[in-house]
Amino acid sequence: MTLLVSTAVLLGCAATFDDLRRRAIANWICVAGLAAGLVYHTATRGWMGLAWSAGGAVVGFAVFLIFYCLGGMGAGDLKLSAAFGALLGPSGILLAALLAAPIGALMAAVCLVWHWRARAIPYAPALTLGAWLALLGKG
Repeated sequence: MTLLVSTAVLLGCAATFDDLRRRAIANWICVAGLAAGLVYHTATRGWMGLAWSAGGAVVGFAVFLIFYCLGGMGAGDLKLSAAFGALLGPSGILLAALLAAPIGALMAAVCLVWHWRARAIPYAPALTLGAWLALLGKG
């Protein structure tokens, strides 16, 4: 397992645990993931790696911004998406977001079937699984 994959696994586990336990994702988790992505890609590919990682963070933030503005997603989920974007890059976070959408929909359906009265579902598990699945293709 590469350092990049290990970092994504740790980020996802920490965020998912925090979101399920507190229904929020601590800022330090997202900042650590963002910093890890920026440092990793800068160290491995120089300035181009930094630009690629920063671009991924921007795309990760932007792709879910509308959902946050409409009240369908929390700020922690938005920041987590940016952190995964810094690790996965622009195309990787787009794939992760596309994969996370049906996972989140399935989670919401399970809540409805089991009659769990939740105002919102924790989205970190869906986003984490989407990011991990996106990484499978990268080896």
